[in-house]
Amino acid sequence: MLSGIINIIKPAGMTSHDVVDVVRKKLGIKKVGHTGTLDPNAFGVLPICVGRATKISQYITAKSKVYVAEIVLGITTDTEDSSGKVLQIKDASKVKKEEFVCVAMSFKGEIKQIPPMASAVKVHGRRLYDLHRKGIEIERTPRAVTIYDIKVLEFKEWGSKHPKAKFEVECSKGTYIRTLCKDIGDKLKVGAHMASLIRTAVGNFKIENAIRLDDFVKSSSPDALLISIDEALKDYPEVFIKPSAFKSVISGAKLYLKGVHKKPENLKEGQLIRLKMNDELIALATVQLDEKSSKILFKPVFVNVDVKDDI
Repeated sequence: MLSGIINIIKPAGMTSHDVVDVVRKKLGIKKVGHTGTLDPNAFGVLPICVGRATKISQYITAKSKVYVAEIVLGITTDTEDSSGKVLQIKDASKVKKEEFVCVAMSFKGEIKQIPPMASAVKVHGRRLYDLHRKGIEIERTPRAVTIYDIKVLEFKEWGSKHPKAKFEVECSKGTYIRTLCKDIGDKLKVGAHMASLIRTAVGNFKIENAIRLDDFVKSSSPDALLISIDEALKDYPEVFIKPSAFKSVISGAKLYLKGVHKKPENLKEGQLIRLKMNDELIALATVQLDEKSSKILFKPVFVNVDVKDDI
């Protein structure tokens, strides 16, 4: 069975689920999933998991993401982007470039965001965008996200009533860039919305190494484009197990140090690691502390092989 991740560039105008359907049809396999929704109007990196790799999507989305967005000052919409209904228009011509940079940089670090109504977040079992389509707005709980870095790349039409700026954001999972644009506009007291969005990276998956969806569909050997699970998670430390521990690991049992052949120093509780044997990925596991001995052990959270597999 095919297994791995395809680094695809999602075109603007398609949903993430649309891309999954295209990949599923091309590969002739049902077990396909994406690694975190990218807005239909957005363009960029959308890693697609195939086969057994669908079980590791949460570990890919846990990585930081990088976006390039364009913000328009002075115009506020109900979706926080250019697809929505205009709610308010203000003259933003007096906003200085230095002021914009200062305000944008003030969002670095851990911040709280209120998810937009036009989003896939569920509240009381209902998607917010379903309520938004019916004209219903409800109270949303602010969520903590982290902005690791912001870089202003370009200013456009500065000095006009509705100046624009292009900026790059590195952030944690769950960050809404359109909400960031709205919040920047609010802090500048002129309002704003997001005009465009490109996702350039999801963890190790970069846009320069991605394949356009059209090229994937045209490929004569699409399975050759699959990236192995081990390669996709190469940033996580390697712990090599002894052959005697193989069967217990793939059955999901805890791995104690007596079953470990080699490991890095200074592993921390809660850390995710790769369990390997003969340079093959056997499982992903979390580092835990044994209550009795206070020594570390490893609890598998994903097994990459079946009992019948020959390693």
